[in-house]
Amino acid sequence: MNEQRLFRMTFASIYPLYVTKVERKGRTVDELHEVLTWLTGYDEAGLRAAVDSQVDLETFFAQAPAMNPDATLITGVICGYRVEEIADPLVQRIRWMDKLVDELARGKKMTSILRAQKVG
Repeated sequence: MNEQRLFRMTFASIYPLYVTKVERKGRTVDELHEVLTWLTGYDEAGLRAAVDSQVDLETFFAQAPAMNPDATLITGVICGYRVEEIADPLVQRIRWMDKLVDELARGKKMTSILRAQKVG
């Protein structure tokens, strides 16, 4: 099953791909960490520990300190699927992460990526 293979991928295996993608497009690792922290609640030390301990994506999200409730505002297509229509919660979380990194690499403003709510 393709989803099982996705779940077993390690965060450490995709993290450097994210770093390369955002840096190639002129964004920073700090901005990447801001996006990942917003989504998962991991801080810098937590992200480093996830990389160092080679946790799989299933564990990475299961141990996420605080998934952002505004993550449900993430919409659009990634890997050929509309993220808001993905039924499996873990697959949706993985694709949310992919979508945010993609938006960062495409140069979107951080306020837009982090789904900042307008006040007033």
